[in-house]
Amino acid sequence: METPFVFGKLASGDDFTNRKEEIKRLKTNFGSGTNTVIISPRRWGKSSLVEKTAKEFARSAKKIRFIFLDLFNIRTDEEFYKLLAEQVVRATSTRIEELQSITRKFFRQWVPRISFSPDHVQEISLGLNWEEVKKQPDEILDLPQNIAKEKGWKIVICLDEFQNIGFYEDNLAFQKKLRSHWQRHQDVSYCIYGSRRHMLMDVFTSPTMPLYKFGDLIFLEKIGNRDWQGYIVERFRETGKRILPEQASHIATLVENHPFYVQQLAQLCWLRCTKEMTDSVIEEALEGLILQLGLLFQNLTESLPTGQLRFLEAMCNGESRFSTREVIQSYRLATSANVNRVKSALISKEIIDNQGTGFDFVDPIYKLWLKRVYFRTL
Repeated sequence: METPFVFGKLASGDDFTNRKEEIKRLKTNFGSGTNTVIISPRRWGKSSLVEKTAKEFARSAKKIRFIFLDLFNIRTDEEFYKLLAEQVVRATSTRIEELQSITRKFFRQWVPRISFSPDHVQEISLGLNWEEVKKQPDEILDLPQNIAKEKGWKIVICLDEFQNIGFYEDNLAFQKKLRSHWQRHQDVSYCIYGSRRHMLMDVFTSPTMPLYKFGDLIFLEKIGNRDWQGYIVERFRETGKRILPEQASHIATLVENHPFYVQQLAQLCWLRCTKEMTDSVIEEALEGLILQLGLLFQNLTESLPTGQLRFLEAMCNGESRFSTREVIQSYRLATSANVNRVKSALISKEIIDNQGTGFDFVDPIYKLWLKRVYFRTL
């Protein structure tokens, strides 16, 4: 039976909820050619938001093309250039003859080798001579702009998992190269997002970085509880089951309105529910979710040094003034300087994050597991 809740893959159509203001802002940026940087913790729906907005916008703007690059497994600048060239050529060529014409016209310093899959257009591979590309990457970086200008189009290049450029051998030089080209593109704009918030913050909000103030910064917020409430109630109703609004709200509250976990917990509740939702089923589903992820959390916790575990225990106990003498002594955190080092390490590991009003866990289920299972503070 197909379940009415979606997590772990892109949400679209009825599976997508709210984000009206963010969609409106993105569409404005797409239409005006403004570069966009979306920053939020992982699993908050950035990829779904961009793809949904792009599809909607493309339906009303015929001379715009969206090109999606997933940099998840791209760990060198060589791989980046190859992916960019292939995706741009694929998205802007509908026929083999057109593809060959583009490569002849826009690759002047060197000619890539082109290979096709049996269905030709669906799979295109450009054989790049890396030694030549390394000397002259400009043609690839300017390829989207040159094609857009030639065809009278506007192109938006969407780069997911952009933080992975931090693994490149000389990533600062690479960022400088990107900025020097991208800032001159008049017909191409860039929408950048990824799953490691602190790395993206370093790249785009630090005055010392090449891509500082590169575009419109969108700090994605959680979807509100009221929106989740209506969404969950409606999804239950559509499948012949009933859940009270306050129960739907409680599901979202239990996982702190975290988009991925709201969908997952709602699905577990839906699977356990026959016709009418009960409070005991919700608690049973939550316990099942915590148990399901227990081994993952156990392995993560066992990898943490003692000082970091003591800091997490303090957070689980509701402490917030971590550098005070009382907290440092109670949790044996040594010194305030050590507290700062521990904070930085946990932020780097994406375990905690500064939410503006204070530090909190990135993963609300991990926090519950620590409280209920590891530290037994609940």
